[in-house]
Amino acid sequence: MVPAPGGRGTSLAGVHVASLSLTDFRSYQEVELSLEPGATAFVGPNGQGKTNLVEAVGYLATHSSHRVATDAPLVRHGAQRAIVRGVVVRDDRRALIEVEINPGRANRARVNRSPVPRARDALGILRTVLFAPEDLALVKGDPSERRRFMDDLLVARAPRFAGVRADYERVLKQRNALLRTAAATRAGRRRGGRRQEDDAAFASAGAGDVLSTLEVWDSHLVRHGAELLAARLGLVDALRPLVAKAYATLAPSSGLADIEYRPSGLSTDIPTLGTNRELLAEQLRAGLAEARQAELERGVTLVGPHRDDLLLRLGELPARGYASHGESWSFALALRLAAYDLLRADGGDPVLILDDVFAELDGQRRRRLTEIVAPAEQVLVTAAVPDDVPPELTGARFDVTEGRASRVR
Repeated sequence: MVPAPGGRGTSLAGVHVASLSLTDFRSYQEVELSLEPGATAFVGPNGQGKTNLVEAVGYLATHSSHRVATDAPLVRHGAQRAIVRGVVVRDDRRALIEVEINPGRANRARVNRSPVPRARDALGILRTVLFAPEDLALVKGDPSERRRFMDDLLVARAPRFAGVRADYERVLKQRNALLRTAAATRAGRRRGGRRQEDDAAFASAGAGDVLSTLEVWDSHLVRHGAELLAARLGLVDALRPLVAKAYATLAPSSGLADIEYRPSGLSTDIPTLGTNRELLAEQLRAGLAEARQAELERGVTLVGPHRDDLLLRLGELPARGYASHGESWSFALALRLAAYDLLRADGGDPVLILDDVFAELDGQRRRRLTEIVAPAEQVLVTAAVPDDVPPELTGARFDVTEGRASRVR
């Protein structure tokens, strides 16, 4: 039996997925595959179900998809739920992980056939690093993509951060609902022709209760937000040299890659605060006080980790908007490779998933990426044609056509 999920430093040496079983997941009504350490390639035309298989492995590890933001598309059309099962082997010890996906309701999980109190309690047994065409959004997309990258990596390193993130999002939702109520009240008074006396009237009976309740949610937001912010800052400090090294390996002639955490609404320079949660809490509290009027006007929380960003730079310029397509790809890969190195340093190889990545790369980047990932304990690759799979990664192979995966002997 595999030990319960742990935090940093837990020994995870020799981890691989030995079997994968799906029920009503995406295009698969039923499928069961036996997998091995080393490289496994899923080959077939687009739209046949290759990515669905590796997406399921990623879901076992993270309880989220790299392709969609919600669980509903993961359930086969006409079905009420989907089930993903996988046997994870670590140092000859086996654990069966089962996740039942219930759109609109709480998902359920079992470890070795025993239910766990919350689905997230099954996190940490399997860790994955997934490369996919969608990773370009890490460089070219909105800040939410980069925040998700940081938070997913935090959870992979220490599963308890799934609870920290959930607590923060719950508080943020409640606080925003309260702010929307306050904004609607103010707007209603102004439509009634009472703009000049609005602030005084808003602070009177009824509206004053909203403000006092808002202060309570402020304290919750500050507490959970400071913990999340401190963790992200520590993570970025650990990732920075690894990103620079990975980028230099992939694109040695393209300049220095660097990352920097960019907070929202904090007046003090982050480097002076470090990862001190008390100091960060003070800054968040001050930022909320300064933004109070604007928040009441707009009905939304304007300060906190949910609005922060990870700034990516090539030399002196931001990668977003200035990096070429090839440079953007290299930066996205460097972020994933840095995550891989960080998880390995914590103890043990995560399973590497390369979803239709090699077709997007030129020859040089393909060779360099292959050299880095080939020694991993387990690598799962998808490709439209066999030639897209580098020779160094041609271990086991499944042909995937019409929603069926057949082992090639």
